[in-house]
Amino acid sequence: MTLPEGWRSSTIGAEARFLSGGTPSKENSSFWGGKFPWASARDMKALYLRSTLLGLTDTGRTASAVAPANSVLVLTRGMTLLKDLPVCFIEREMAFNQDIKALLPKGSLDARFLAYQLLARKNEILDLVDTAGHGTGRLDTELLKDVAFSVPPVGEQTRIADALSTWDRAISKAEQLLANRRVQWQGLLARCLSLPAANPDARGSADNGGFPPSVQPGIPNLPSAPAGWSRTPLGRHLTEVRRPAPLNPNDTYRLVTVKRSRGGVELRESLTGREIKTPTQFYVRTGDFLISKRQIVHGACGIVPADLDGAVVSNEYAVLNSDGQIDLRFLRYLSESRYFQQTCFHSSIGVHVEKMIFKTERWLKWPFNIPPLPEQQRIVEVLDTARREVELIAAQIERLKQEKAALMADLLTGKRRVRLPAAEATP
Repeated sequence: MTLPEGWRSSTIGAEARFLSGGTPSKENSSFWGGKFPWASARDMKALYLRSTLLGLTDTGRTASAVAPANSVLVLTRGMTLLKDLPVCFIEREMAFNQDIKALLPKGSLDARFLAYQLLARKNEILDLVDTAGHGTGRLDTELLKDVAFSVPPVGEQTRIADALSTWDRAISKAEQLLANRRVQWQGLLARCLSLPAANPDARGSADNGGFPPSVQPGIPNLPSAPAGWSRTPLGRHLTEVRRPAPLNPNDTYRLVTVKRSRGGVELRESLTGREIKTPTQFYVRTGDFLISKRQIVHGACGIVPADLDGAVVSNEYAVLNSDGQIDLRFLRYLSESRYFQQTCFHSSIGVHVEKMIFKTERWLKWPFNIPPLPEQQRIVEVLDTARREVELIAAQIERLKQEKAALMADLLTGKRRVRLPAAEATP
């Protein structure tokens, strides 16, 4: 591609100086607990970085490598590199650890423009990642230095960065709105079900008793039933159904799966009868409540949608129907509660969370607080409306990100130009 007039080709190494980081001794208490920011991979969640989880004292700062404000941090070692490339523009001077390189722009290069160029070349750079010991991702900085990119005049760099920053601010505000809506959703869910939501605050195993965030351990504790609700075991109204599906070797069958964290029932693959390795299969119908016996400890359950009517599952799944006294859509929302997830955990057996097997008959004996059917249906209507609002905001954020990515690709290659004031545009 021919570059616009005034643009030039260069490489990361030619335009930026690389600085290595380090970690002051954690055994020296005089280094830690201060206010000077020290960045690690855990802090590199957004492009613009100003604060960090851990801070250094003045003593710790002198024992660390410090990048000046308006530098770019790039993760060059860590498991995250196997799937993503964290890049941050730092708005103040900051220390950083040995898994990160700081890129200090030379000459008139705009640091934000450099950060956006790195993000635009994420896939190209991730192709350079290899693995070190224990499968950790490693990005060779010498290879990173050779990555080529296009450099416009400094005025255009700045205005490109300004334009993309505007999109980032819009996305950030939308993400804040989404986070607030999700908090409101959790509160509404808890009020409607009269049960706490399933561990909405867990971000990792450290927050969840050593278990993955999708698992809800703990002893199930069902509160008193609200007025007009009945305390009853689910087995009184739910039945496991089996609809055997004899496999014809030449016919094609749709196999479904259930995503973790109540992510829904979806098509896994389509195979002929002879290609299906597990010969014992069962039909599912629209509206069935489907539980993955190996993944329910992670919240893998949901309702079969109309487009998957007649698909098949193996006996690794429990297919449940109601006698009409429990709306299975209400049961789906009930699965979002902490109590539901705890009963699933305690109805599963196994020595490791990833190898536990759900025992349907044991689970159906647990008591639940169930409102009358008309109230269940009103609760479903309220929660459906609230969920759609959350999904709408999430979809808007995804569109914003896609539009920004397309704009970034055009601006950073000169395919689309920013409008410069006459004084800047004229040599």
